[in-house]
Formats: sequence, C-alpha cells, structure tokens
Amino acid sequence: MTTLTLIGKPGCHLCDVAEQIVESVVADLPPAVADRVEIEQASIADDVALYEKWWEKIPVVLIDGELHAHWRVSADRLRAALLASESQGASA
Repeated sequence: MTTLTLIGKPGCHLCDVAEQIVESVVADLPPAVADRVEIEQASIADDVALYEKWWEKIPVVLIDGELHAHWRVSADRLRAALLASESQGASA
C-alpha cells in the first residue's frame, strides 16, 4: 500500500489545484496500482506541528511520509513516482 498525503488548508487555491491533480492522477492509474494508493488529507489549520513544519510550502504532497512536492504538483512526476513506488512495493 502506498500512502499519499496532501497537506494544505481551507481556502488555499493552490491546495485545491493540487487536490484535483492528485485525484486525476490516481484515477488514471492502472486499477491494480490505484487500488493500492491511499489518499490522506491533512490541514495545517488543524495541526500545530504540520503548521510549524509546512505553513510556507503548502500544498505539500508526501508519498509514504517522504516529501514529493510542494507549492506546485506535476501530474507527470506524481504519476511516475506512484508507479515507481508501487513497483518497489511489489518487489519487496
């Protein structure tokens, strides 16, 4: 299972765009891969630790807890990372 975490806050235009990109990329993955991607959302407005760490970089995308992107999310780069993550998980 691959965990993709999207960190943002309400009312953030870039966060809304990032969410759309994440949802679109996951929806377009092969079903065997998409079914193994869990999307979590977190808000810096609800978590002081997240705010302190990420407030000037949102939206932030983490893949399995590791920073993948901040500010702008590239659909192509995200797709490649999720496919690579799944292939690594399958071989482990």
